[in-house]
Amino acid sequence: MDIVTQGLLGAALAQAAANRQETRIATGIGFASALLADADTLIRSANDPLLNIEFHRHFTHSLIFIPLGGLIAALILWPFLRRQITFKRLYFFAFLAYASSGLLDACTSYGTQLLWPFSDERIAWRIIAIVDPVFSLTLLAAIIFGWRKQKTTPAQIGLLLAGTYLLLGVFQHQRAFDLAEQLAVNRGHEIERLIVKPTMANNLLWRSVYEANGDFYVDGIRVGLLGGEQVYAGARARRFVFERDLPEIESDAALRHDIERFLYFSEGYVIADPTRENVLIDVRYSMLPTGLAPLWGIDLNVESKDQHAQFVNYRDRTAGTRERFVEMLLGK
Repeated sequence: MDIVTQGLLGAALAQAAANRQETRIATGIGFASALLADADTLIRSANDPLLNIEFHRHFTHSLIFIPLGGLIAALILWPFLRRQITFKRLYFFAFLAYASSGLLDACTSYGTQLLWPFSDERIAWRIIAIVDPVFSLTLLAAIIFGWRKQKTTPAQIGLLLAGTYLLLGVFQHQRAFDLAEQLAVNRGHEIERLIVKPTMANNLLWRSVYEANGDFYVDGIRVGLLGGEQVYAGARARRFVFERDLPEIESDAALRHDIERFLYFSEGYVIADPTRENVLIDVRYSMLPTGLAPLWGIDLNVESKDQHAQFVNYRDRTAGTRERFVEMLLGK
C-alpha cells in the first residue's frame, strides 16, 4: 500500500503488543520499521530504467527476509533509543512491524514476491486499493488515541477493525469476480484468465480484466455494500504477442529483455497503447475502470534494439475523467 499506511499498520501492531510504559516508543519503532521494506525503491539505475520495477516488492518484502529486515531496523534505531528500551524489546517491535509490510502489500493488486527465493511469483490478493482512506484513517485514529492515553487497547481495536475491513475486501472481491465471470458467459466468451481489482480509494467499484480469444475485455463493476450491482461495459484490446507485434526484435536484444521484464511485472496483461506509437502498457491499471488510458507503460525505441526501454508514468486527471469515475462509484 502507500508508504504512510505501511507505517501506520506497523505502528499499530507495535503499540498493540507493548505494555503501557512502552506505548509511545513502541509506536515510533513500529512506524519507522514498517517503512524499511520500501527502501527497495532506492534500487534504481540511470542506465536501466526498468531496474526499479524489477526490484520493488522483491526480496525486502519476502517472508524469509523478515527476521533480517527487523534486525536491520532495530540496529538503525538502537543508537537513538538505547537509553530508553532494551535491544530485545526494540527488535521485537521492529520484527512485528517489518513483518506487516510484505503481507499488507500482497493484499493489493501490485504484486509482492512473498515467497522469494523459493518462488518468483508476484502474489496479489487484490482485496484493497493501494490507497484506501477508510483503512488508513481507522489505524490512524486508533494510534492517536492509544498514544494520548498510553493504552494498548485502542490499537488492538483498530487492528480488529482494519482486519474486518480486509475481510470485507475479500467478500467484495468475490462478488465482483462472480459478476465478471457471468458477464463473460453472457457474451459467449470462454475466459482464459481473469482479474478483478478495487479502484482507487474504495472497495465498491472494481476493474475487471479478462482474456478471451487473445483479446482483453475491460469492464467496471460496482458492488454496493447493501446490495445493488452495476456493470459498466468497457474497452476491448488485443493482447500483445511478440511473434505477431514485434517479430523483428531478436531474442538477445536488450529491448526484448526489457519487454519480457515488463510482461513479467504486468503478469502478461500487456497491450500496445492505442494512442501512442511504440508504447506498451499495463492494461490492469487505468484511471477509469472501463478505460485503456494507462497509468504506466514502456516506451520502445525499435530502431535501436540494444537501447533500454523507458518506463513512463501517465496520468489522466481531466475533469471529465474524475466526473465519470464519481458517477460510476455512486452507481449512476
